[in-house]
Amino acid sequence: MIPKLINYSRTTEVSAVADRITDAYKGTGLSTDAYLSGLMTGLEADQVLLTEAIKRMKAESELEAQDELRDDGIRALYYLVHGLQHHPDETIKAAAQKVSAVLDHYGLSVTGESYASESALVGSMLGDLAKPEFQEPVAALSGCAESIAKLKAAEDNFDAALVAFEGEKAHESTLESATVIKKRLVNLINQKLVVYLQAMMQVNPDTYDLFARTVDQIIADNNVAVKKRRKETVTDA
Repeated sequence: MIPKLINYSRTTEVSAVADRITDAYKGTGLSTDAYLSGLMTGLEADQVLLTEAIKRMKAESELEAQDELRDDGIRALYYLVHGLQHHPDETIKAAAQKVSAVLDHYGLSVTGESYASESALVGSMLGDLAKPEFQEPVAALSGCAESIAKLKAAEDNFDAALVAFEGEKAHESTLESATVIKKRLVNLINQKLVVYLQAMMQVNPDTYDLFARTVDQIIADNNVAVKKRRKETVTDA
């Protein structure tokens, strides 16, 4: 008996299962079966939609990752300069105090602001540090110019990720979510495709055996991986 696809499989796992089933079907010569052909057309269409929805999810993940890198850059600059305020060399100490005054004006709390607010504040801070009167103090602090450059690069990368995310978000407002598409795909596979193949295995095993066994293996492989991951998660907890 062909197993049912575990419904708590991840979205990416369901997408992979649907993709493998579609590829397997293309080499079977079963296109003359109108009912099965209709099922596979629907499955393939939803798989494409799910792939696009996953891409939109990745855009959000990328945005979060870039925000973390930006926050790390802010902290690195802050701690570097504040640490140099205790340097025994009075010139370096004075330079650090001058640069620290700028950083303290914004504070580490900027990392807890909304995406838009943080971008505005970081941009303003970088603008202040780029003013002529800060060029000499920054140059006097070892690693400071490099830290500022890294923070600017992190901010630029975040801004690019935000533009991509906002574009995907605007597009997504007119589309179904990955969760909805995944649920429909799981139901199609479990309630229609698996049920139909099991019935046709009884009626015409010679024609449907290979595809049915392939679908069986694809689903079984996924379920093993899902169960293993779930078990490891429980064990780790």
